[in-house]
Amino acid sequence: MDEQIKALVAIGASAAVNCRPCLQHHLETCDRLGIDRADVQTAVEVGLMVARGAASKTSGYVEEIIGNGNQAASKNQKRDSGCGCAP
Repeated sequence: MDEQIKALVAIGASAAVNCRPCLQHHLETCDRLGIDRADVQTAVEVGLMVARGAASKTSGYVEEIIGNGNQAASKNQKRDSGCGCAP
């Protein structure tokens, strides 16, 4: 993968995780590499689209496990392996 693609992936990921210092850093890298701002904007939009999709799925999952007030149902949910925060 060339450096321009890496920089575009990095700035899109930075947007997805809401990291302002990362966005600034990767924008400077994109500028240094001569990447067109339209391509940078597209990468950021893709990152934000991924973040919105993830947030939407998480909101739906939260509603599913706690939104209906049925604690027994939430305790019986099969747990994903997730990030490793739970056994």
